[in-house]
Amino acid sequence: MNINMGGGGGGGGGGDNNNNKKKIIIDTDPGIDDAMAILVALESPEVDVIGLTTIFGNVYTTLATRNALHLLELAGRSDIPVAEGSHLTITIFGDPEAADLVFTSGADILAVGINVTHQVVLTDADRERLAKSRGKFAQYLCKILDIYFSYHRDAYNTKGVYLHDPTTLLAAVNPSLITCTEGVVRVQTNGITRGLTMFYNTKKRFAEVTEWSDKPVVKVAVTVDAPAVVALVMERLIRS
Repeated sequence: MNINMGGGGGGGGGGDNNNNKKKIIIDTDPGIDDAMAILVALESPEVDVIGLTTIFGNVYTTLATRNALHLLELAGRSDIPVAEGSHLTITIFGDPEAADLVFTSGADILAVGINVTHQVVLTDADRERLAKSRGKFAQYLCKILDIYFSYHRDAYNTKGVYLHDPTTLLAAVNPSLITCTEGVVRVQTNGITRGLTMFYNTKKRFAEVTEWSDKPVVKVAVTVDAPAVVALVMERLIRS
C-alpha cells in the first residue's frame, strides 16, 4: 500500500473540519490487510481520503479495482473516486524497476518495511473483540479474516496476523507512532537478489562515482509503537 499525502486546505471561516485534515490518496491492491487499512482510513478523523488508485500485487489489477469499489460501497463512500492502474509491470512480475524509480525520484517518501510491520500483530483475542462488537467494519472484516489467519499459521507458525498496511496507513496519519532514519534506498533489479531493497545511510563516502552517488534520501521506519497501532486499528473498526 502506497499513500500519497497532501497538506490540508488553508484555515478559513465557517466550520469545515475537512480544512484541517490531511488529504490522502491510497494506492492499493486489496487484499485483506489493504481492506483493513482502507476502512481504518475512512474512520480516521485526521485524514480525508480523496481517492483510491489500484494496482496488481495481492490480486490482479482488475480484481483490485473491483474490491476497492466494493469497500467504498460498503462504507457508504462511493463518492470517493477509484482510478485503475497498470495491468503490466515495466519489465516483469513484482516490478523492482518501478520501485527503484520511486525511491530515487526525490519525492517525500516514508518507507515502512516488513521488518517494522512484523512487530504489529492482531491476535485471536483481538479478532474475538472485533466479532463481539457492533462495528460495521469490524463485523465485515471478521467474515474475511479466517483465510488471513490460516495463511499466517501455515507460513509463519503464528496465531496472529501482521498488520502491514494498517501500520503504514497510521504511520502516515501519525508519524509519532514510529521512529525513522534517513538514507538512500535502492532496489536490486537483476540477478539472484532481484527485488532486494537496500539502504545506504550516506555516512560512508566513496572516492568514485557509484550507483549510490547523488541520490536523494528518504525516510525509513526503524521502530513502531505496536500496542498503540493495534489499539487505534481496533478502536476505529469497532466504532464504525
